Amino acid sequence: MQTARQWQLARRPDGAATAEDFALVEAPVPAPGPGQVVVRNTRLSVDPYMRGRMDDKPSYIPPFALNSPLDGAAVGVVTESRAEGLEPGQVVEHFAGLREVSVLNAAAVSPIALDGYAPEAFLGVLGPTGFTAWLGTTEIAPVREGDTVLVTGAAGAVGGLAGQIARLRGAARVIGSASGEKVTHLVDELGYDAAFDYRTADPGEELSRLAPDGLDTVFDNVGGPQLEAALGRLRLGARIALCGMASQYDGREPYGITNLFELTKKRATARGFIVSDHYDLLSRFREEVGGWLHDGRLTHRESVFEGIESVPEAFLGLLRSGAPTSGKVVVRLES
Repeated sequence: MQTARQWQLARRPDGAATAEDFALVEAPVPAPGPGQVVVRNTRLSVDPYMRGRMDDKPSYIPPFALNSPLDGAAVGVVTESRAEGLEPGQVVEHFAGLREVSVLNAAAVSPIALDGYAPEAFLGVLGPTGFTAWLGTTEIAPVREGDTVLVTGAAGAVGGLAGQIARLRGAARVIGSASGEKVTHLVDELGYDAAFDYRTADPGEELSRLAPDGLDTVFDNVGGPQLEAALGRLRLGARIALCGMASQYDGREPYGITNLFELTKKRATARGFIVSDHYDLLSRFREEVGGWLHDGRLTHRESVFEGIESVPEAFLGLLRSGAPTSGKVVVRLES
């Protein structure tokens, strides 16, 4: 029987995740049954939400099982098919990544036309990452003409796109938070009007300085003190997209927000969202964002790690504050 390598959860983290929590296992690849395909994965997505799945706690997605294959978004090539409409050689996207080979029901696989884009684009700017940024700025907390917008975690995969899309939606001023040299990247490469280092500056003081008239829209990836600072500087009718809480990932202590009454005072709306609830909008997203990419109006960046062995390194680097990675983190298995 054919075998292939897959990452499994060897143990649940006690505090911050470590490389010892993962195990790379050689496992049998079953023959496809009726209505199934075999996919040789070429690109694997690594994302912050995976840290929550390492804990045995209820959430919007089930936790990873111990000693079982991990999963996540992936792009690959069909090598064997017993499913109508799916042929060997087709490039597909699916959610059974973090392994070299996936055997899937046809319903779990979506063919994609690369149209000149690298496969990793369908994990990043044209995939779940870009879709999340687009949803937050378009449907969840719609950016309006003339808005002042804050994006926290703005140098990350989602944040880097959210700020650019806000500008394309007509925002008058876009502010981002990041760390270290990434602050310069936001302004010089992504077109942010201003940015601040959340590790060395007080977020509240920075927002008072950079947005003296207040914030109309907030795309929050971080939570914690940055969200609290943003709540204190909302304008009437402000809208907040709650995308993530990176300040509480990887065993960090929850941060108690003390000024939620600002939402009432400012008649503001704060809405959490999960991208998988909105796949009915996927084609609309890809049409609009694809147009911006074609016109050169949207910039995207990937941090690419080579080989399946690099999954823990890529994942743990993603969780570290101030890590050198920026943009979408992808593991490339083959060119």
